[in-house]
Amino acid sequence: MPSVTVRVPAKLNLALSVGPRRRDGFHELATVFHAVSLHDEVVASPKEDFTVSAEGTGADRVPLDGSNLALRAAQTLAAYAGVTTGVGLHLRKDIPVAGGMAGGSADAAAALVACDALWGTGLGRPELSVLAARVGSDVAFGLVGGTALGTGRGERLTPAMVGGTFHWVLAIADTELPAPEVYTTLDELRGQRSVQAPAVAPEVLSALRAGDADALGPLLTNDLEEAVCTMAPALTTTLDTGRSLGALGAVVSGSGPTCAFLVRDSEHGIDLAIGLASAEVAADVRRVTGPVPGARIVG
Repeated sequence: MPSVTVRVPAKLNLALSVGPRRRDGFHELATVFHAVSLHDEVVASPKEDFTVSAEGTGADRVPLDGSNLALRAAQTLAAYAGVTTGVGLHLRKDIPVAGGMAGGSADAAAALVACDALWGTGLGRPELSVLAARVGSDVAFGLVGGTALGTGRGERLTPAMVGGTFHWVLAIADTELPAPEVYTTLDELRGQRSVQAPAVAPEVLSALRAGDADALGPLLTNDLEEAVCTMAPALTTTLDTGRSLGALGAVVSGSGPTCAFLVRDSEHGIDLAIGLASAEVAADVRRVTGPVPGARIVG
């Protein structure tokens, strides 16, 4: 069979509430995932063994060994479905690597869809979602896209209604913040304080349902933001600059360092992007919209 190409989006966390550390080392989460129009592509080709290669933005920082989530996803599917051949995965990167936008998890979701088609295993999305949760916390969302409430480690998803398109400007930093270190820093900052069970404010879901950017902006929140800005203080300047330039809201996405700014429309986004670029507070500035669909075959 010829190769299969799957396109998969990046995600933003519009709200991220982090509960106490669990016995398994993870933290209990409540978050709103939002898929945006910044994509990677994963090409799966027949091969006797399992390999991965990468090109594009940040490709030199993509691991090409067994720690690569896309490779692990393919191996997980093969073991589950009894597939005895391998696959060559080629990643075309546009999502920032280690940017808090789940690029690695997105690639894993794309690998599941691509390999399912390549090998003809015929698994439905619900079954693939079970395998996705085994591979990583954010992988299941890459399969479905759109906007969803995530709980547990983020792998338990409930679709959220969205009443229109939201416009975003992304300030992408060249700082690398490993997620485990960010969570450890959060625990250190919290010290002995009592940590409540995580929850997403219902007003966030109401603003999304209404398609109301003005209402959503002030509600953007991330419990990891203090830890992220402690580790990378320059991001505080980035967030403050975006707000001063008229963003409706600003938030660090996931474990950072990407900062997301909500704007009213495309024209507002152009103005903010120009302002952020002129202020030189980011390595790259991108304009995106959401929500967009999850992983899907494009070739």
